[in-house]
Amino acid sequence: MAPAGVAAHNRGMNTPTSSLPRTRLSLLDLVAVREGGTVAEALAIALRTAQHVETLGFERYWLAEHHNMPGIASSATAVLVGHVAGGTQRIRVGSGGIMLPNHAPLVVAEAFGTLAELYPGRIDLGLGRAPGTDPMTMRALRRDRVETENDFPHEVAELQRLLDEAQPGQRLVAVPGAGTQVPIYLLGSSLFSAQLAAERGLPYAFASHFAPRYLLQALALYRQNFRPSAVLDKPYAIVGVPLIAAPTDDEAAFLASSTYQRVLGILTGRRGRLPPPVAGFLEGLDAQARAAVADFLACAVVGSPDTVRQGLAALSEATAADEFMLVSDVYDPAFRLRSLSIAAEIAKAG
Repeated sequence: MAPAGVAAHNRGMNTPTSSLPRTRLSLLDLVAVREGGTVAEALAIALRTAQHVETLGFERYWLAEHHNMPGIASSATAVLVGHVAGGTQRIRVGSGGIMLPNHAPLVVAEAFGTLAELYPGRIDLGLGRAPGTDPMTMRALRRDRVETENDFPHEVAELQRLLDEAQPGQRLVAVPGAGTQVPIYLLGSSLFSAQLAAERGLPYAFASHFAPRYLLQALALYRQNFRPSAVLDKPYAIVGVPLIAAPTDDEAAFLASSTYQRVLGILTGRRGRLPPPVAGFLEGLDAQARAAVADFLACAVVGSPDTVRQGLAALSEATAADEFMLVSDVYDPAFRLRSLSIAAEIAKAG
């Protein structure tokens, strides 16, 4: 069983008595570079994983933008979106997300407009308002640009205009991009993007896979203030869920120790490559470190099929999510695919 605090029902989400509602499943991939592995291997694993979840019926496969991090190979997000879309047939592929402060909206519109022309009806554009990196790298990305997170609403609006049909007399036109109307999703881990998504009538994805504290508050704010738009007539909420499933609780906990090590590295400023699992890792930490990892992973679902079913059902009952965006960092790629297969079987069974 998952250690105390590292499961969805340990954060005030009581185990439900009903079965799991039919909630769509998707996957968010940071393209982890494993200890002893290479970037090329990580990229190959990402494509195989996308192909696998496509066969499982997952709704979408998203890639996250991060920079200057030795264990993450998804920095050139739009390039990878194209690579994965080209290697799959039906699944939607997109960003989870593009960190808009790092990019001019025109560049994003042209990149994702090109992707939409290459893979019609399959490209998503998830947008975040944080830089997704350290201050030094942020300055290197922006060069002389002075945009900040506070410019996010204006830049989202500009991006929407660039992806919409070009208007008569419009001087700045994204080519490709104009008229593609690539679906935009707003991502967030606080209340800011929840409010903005509600005002704009856009789908909203909450980053509870690493920052679960404001999950329920953000979802409530989004739904209460939602205004129907040309793209969405009612709220659509995606919830991030760290998930590791295995035949037994003990094996799942062992596999999850790779994630626990990664999280502790993030919290202590010692980021690295995804490490192999270590038996008893969490139990060997002091109480403060265990609590910090548990807080980071408060929405995690780790365990056997029965445990995972209960955890997902509890999370569904608490959030009424339209979709779960799974994050499954398992060192052995084969066991990661197995974990996702278990999750798909649970979702299919309801």
